[in-house]
Amino acid sequence: MRVLVIGSTGYVASRLIPTLLKAEHQVIAGARRPAKLDRFYWSDSVERAEIDVLDETSIMKALQPDIEAVIYLVHGMDGMNFRETDRKAARNLVSALPTSNVERLVYLSGIVPQVKREALSEHLISRLEVEEILAQATPTVITLRAAMLLGAGSASFDMMAGLTRRLPITIVPYWMDHQVEPISVEDVTMAIEGALTARIPTGHYDVGGGQRFSYPDLLELFAEVAGIHRDQLHLPSLPEPVVAKLVARITSVDTAIAEALVESLQQNMVATDARWTSDLINRDSNFKPCGIREAISRSLKDPDATVPPSSRDPLGHLPGDH
Repeated sequence: MRVLVIGSTGYVASRLIPTLLKAEHQVIAGARRPAKLDRFYWSDSVERAEIDVLDETSIMKALQPDIEAVIYLVHGMDGMNFRETDRKAARNLVSALPTSNVERLVYLSGIVPQVKREALSEHLISRLEVEEILAQATPTVITLRAAMLLGAGSASFDMMAGLTRRLPITIVPYWMDHQVEPISVEDVTMAIEGALTARIPTGHYDVGGGQRFSYPDLLELFAEVAGIHRDQLHLPSLPEPVVAKLVARITSVDTAIAEALVESLQQNMVATDARWTSDLINRDSNFKPCGIREAISRSLKDPDATVPPSSRDPLGHLPGDH
């Protein structure tokens, strides 16, 4: 299958594209600045397309007649009008698709907590708005909703690692004590690849790792696996904006991304079911998502420089990671 990946310079794409290539898909890596693909070891194995999602003509040009599927990995994070930017980009793609031969569109979104819409964070509302716009597209549209991604280089993993390693005491506001269901980035890439060919109609799937933790318990598990002892200090009130700024300052995570991640910790971020493991991963009836302890352990291992990147663990650090 010829697959166009839009947002191919991001973290998820860096792990997804090797999965697609291994499954013998032909990949067209779409990016606003294709030269940024040079840092990935797989860059010579893909075709490139220059795409500005805010320019419909740019998208139409990239949608060559032989492209059968599109994977959309674009998420706005910063700026005063990031929601409007996300909506415009999604509308541009939907408008361009009827002129193409694309039969399937796969979008990676975020878990949507079971609360009223107005209670969602701005970033989760934006993800949901994009879902709703893309669902109007003519091809089959499969949305995958994931919470925290585990893997070295993932912003959520790096935030957890930075907070654990750099603070002598882990500070946890009471409002952060919600359930989260992480998933390894390797499993997410398998779900996305499976969604390309699964015989399913337009709809969405929650993709979770099958284990739920409160965020403080997850931090404690990370510290245990990393061999670090950290006491936790639970505070009754610590404003979210203050926490986000502290996280960005303490860790290597960008401020806008830190704000989005911290926002998500105010709700339970758990999957409503596990349908994805049977509907999307149908090549192996014994498939089970990677356990959280194992995922953390694999993500923490130092890469072996003697092993070529294509043979390394996708949960570990790879060339091109920021």
